[in-house]
Amino acid sequence: MTPRAPAERPPVVLYLTWLVLIGAAVGGFLTGEFSITFVGVGTLLLSLVPIWLGERVGVTLPTAFVSAIAAFLCATLLLGEVGDFYERYWWWDVVLHGGSAIGFGLVGSLLMLMLVKGERLTAAPLTVAFFAFCFAVMIGAVWEIWEFTLDQVFGLNTQKSGLVDTMWDLIVDTLGALIGAGAGWAYLKGRQNGPLTRAIHAFVDKNRRLFGDD
Repeated sequence: MTPRAPAERPPVVLYLTWLVLIGAAVGGFLTGEFSITFVGVGTLLLSLVPIWLGERVGVTLPTAFVSAIAAFLCATLLLGEVGDFYERYWWWDVVLHGGSAIGFGLVGSLLMLMLVKGERLTAAPLTVAFFAFCFAVMIGAVWEIWEFTLDQVFGLNTQKSGLVDTMWDLIVDTLGALIGAGAGWAYLKGRQNGPLTRAIHAFVDKNRRLFGDD
């Protein structure tokens, strides 16, 4: 039987993220910047969706997963769009693309682990990693198609410098996907000392029935 993951630390990042969002919403209301209030409240509600959805489908999300999702939403919607971080800091988009790609690489690894651990599929660790990598890159490519569609249909400028921006996004997505998929490979190889493999371990430990380990 797979050993249980150590007890989780208090969700400091999650609480701080919620505090920032609430502060932004209140501050926007007091100063008459209602667009900030709208984004702050909307982002806060979106950060609660994974918890709500997890309860509905019977999946328990570790604190690290929920915290990462909330922090990402805050970084891209509040800081990135309202705070104009995308324009102020050239590396902001790179960090978020890389982070999301790592996350989707982990999701792809977990999807494959559900099949492998549940004995619905036989696959080597390298096969699991390959699927996770392809899954994450696919999500990145679909996002670029979405941005292109928005620019063409609504006259927006989400792709900034066009082809150059798109290619750098895809390159960063690919590197992030490689890291996330590599974590899945490392987990199956018994190398669970890194933060990403510990995150996978925590998810598996909280949802043993999904992995055929009751």
